[in-house]
Amino acid sequence: MVTLLEKVKANLILEHNEDNELLQLYITAAVSYAESYQHVAEGYYTENVMPPTTEQAVIMLSSHFYESRDGSTGGFFSDDVKAGQQVWNTVNLLLRLDRDHKF
Repeated sequence: MVTLLEKVKANLILEHNEDNELLQLYITAAVSYAESYQHVAEGYYTENVMPPTTEQAVIMLSSHFYESRDGSTGGFFSDDVKAGQQVWNTVNLLLRLDRDHKF
């Protein structure tokens, strides 16, 4: 089974292992964000299968965290702050598909 870490590294086209610990922290943060956004319990995705749309959102958000560590840009390939906002918009749209809309 391919792990989220491997998928994030593939998305970043990252072949070395020096940043694995940092990436894992970003993945943990992205999963936590997904769980909160989707109104599921903390740790839900450690016990349940993550839907493909949520997984893609986690991969995108983790990659964004890694690429824009300084917080001032949209990532490695963009120096436009609006690109960072587009990442969040796309992530939230993907997460909304699997959101628990019960109140």
